[in-house]
Amino acid sequence: MATSCGIAFEVASLGLPPVSGEEELVGRLSRLPLTEETFAQALRYGRQLGVTAEFSRVIDYFAVPPGHLPAGFRVVWRLAADGLLSADLVRDIGQDADGVPRPTPMLFSADTANPYELEPVAPLIANLTCNPGIIYDLFINNPRANVEHRYSTRDEVMTEIARILGPGCDVSVELDDPFEPDFGRVLAECEQMRDILGEWRTVIKVPHTGPVSAANAGELLTGDKRLRRRWDTASPEEAFAGHRLALRLREHGFRVNFTLMFEPYQARLALQARPAFINSFIRNRLAQTRRMAELLERGRDDAEALVELRDYLVGVDALSGDEVDAPVEVAVAIARRAVISRRIDDHEGADGLDGVRHNLRVLRQADLPDTRLIVCSLEGEAMYPDIDRLLTEPEFADMAGRVVVTAEPGYLARFASASQVVSYQRRFLSAARGQR
Repeated sequence: MATSCGIAFEVASLGLPPVSGEEELVGRLSRLPLTEETFAQALRYGRQLGVTAEFSRVIDYFAVPPGHLPAGFRVVWRLAADGLLSADLVRDIGQDADGVPRPTPMLFSADTANPYELEPVAPLIANLTCNPGIIYDLFINNPRANVEHRYSTRDEVMTEIARILGPGCDVSVELDDPFEPDFGRVLAECEQMRDILGEWRTVIKVPHTGPVSAANAGELLTGDKRLRRRWDTASPEEAFAGHRLALRLREHGFRVNFTLMFEPYQARLALQARPAFINSFIRNRLAQTRRMAELLERGRDDAEALVELRDYLVGVDALSGDEVDAPVEVAVAIARRAVISRRIDDHEGADGLDGVRHNLRVLRQADLPDTRLIVCSLEGEAMYPDIDRLLTEPEFADMAGRVVVTAEPGYLARFASASQVVSYQRRFLSAARGQR
């Protein structure tokens, strides 16, 4: 709570009368802390205390119990020339219920569409991300996850997720078909999500598409499932399709999670689309970097390793489906550039977090104070601890509030424990049993 010389500044201490008919809503604000500056301005110029129409809409939509404020919203004060001091509610997933900040600036998110595994972690997260693979492959069409096939459609799943999460979590839902040429149909899909989740929680995931377009997307689904063109041959129309779509959705009132960001150089261009979230994908990129470095090292003495390198690059789409017989020198050049740029041999990139570091620096410079970085695609024993450690480094300590770490709930659960938890529980349980 804001204090000066031991004095707490609360809304109630202003002594301003509420606007007639808004007494109950104003009463929700009475214990809310004010900064010394806001308190002084309100005390000097304020005549009445009220709320905005947006404040009332949020309270009504989420059916917030009397006396409380919803999680996921920040109170912003607006002082009119006539002395009316109004409280507004602005979306901010860094806020918990009743105007209290979440416990840590860094936020957690779940990669899931499974209501059963979401329930235990729901009180701890501020965001959820899903895509068609997560919704359909991992849940709806997975009989082990979708018990008794209780859920049959995406809408049913999203409705249950919204119920579980409450107002404090954003929900990022990826478009079923980012190549749909009819924007009206795209907009209808987004509006359907907004009808289910509410306008405040809805975030539309728009993917980068590179050289993939409606004309050649079928190549990824048939034959060898390889694109016949290399990833860096996209025309401006193809490469910036996602950027244009993100901007267009923003014009229609939607926040966007601009996803499929693997390389640091994608960040500044992605930010031109003014997204609510950008991303740093880690797992596959780090594994690929290490594999390329290994094959390059072996290739110093073993020509077969360079053939293996070329085949590997085709397999991870660094070379196109038409380059299966490319000279190994082409593969070597691509791999060397990647290994060098990702700085796998120094502090900047040995942990695979060079892209995270870069994107946080870019965000610090950007004129988008509400845009956050989602760090995603995690696995193994080191990735989460490395991210945790990075945000304590002096350079990035101030950026923790711009980071959302997302993973499957099972992955996050691993880091809620340690081996000595078992050791101590053994001791405690044994002691307690001896007391009976």
